[in-house]
Amino acid sequence: MNPRTLFRTVAVAEAVTWAFLLLGMFLKYVTRTTEALVPPAGAVHGFVFLCFVVTLVFVWINQRWSVLTGLLGLASAVVPFATVPYERWIERRGQLAGAWRLAPGAEAPGNPVERVQAWVLRSPLVALLVAVAGISVVFSVLLLVGPPGSSS
Repeated sequence: MNPRTLFRTVAVAEAVTWAFLLLGMFLKYVTRTTEALVPPAGAVHGFVFLCFVVTLVFVWINQRWSVLTGLLGLASAVVPFATVPYERWIERRGQLAGAWRLAPGAEAPGNPVERVQAWVLRSPLVALLVAVAGISVVFSVLLLVGPPGSSS
């Protein structure tokens, strides 16, 4: 999977989970019919949001985006559905083109962050397990803290 395909897939997934969460909130707060969708929608969206952030940083490093481009990507995850227009914008600018530059046999990593990325590209299954475990830990901590505005 190249940077373009990975980023596009996760950006669309993040937008879809926004729709799921907003539907749940609509049913809870506007129609007052049910609040049953909010917890699962919030959980799925939260998990995919974290996945988007990790993916964005990974692609940011690979593509050598500017700080502004990367920060705009992070901001796009906070605004409902903005990850898709953001993905299209950077695609039009050619900032998703190419392969993984730090893949085995390609460029040598130049700093510690790039060394981590090169390791991920050399050992994708192990890295995936580490990433899922890490995202799960962060996700679990956030579940324990509770939703914004909740009192423990």
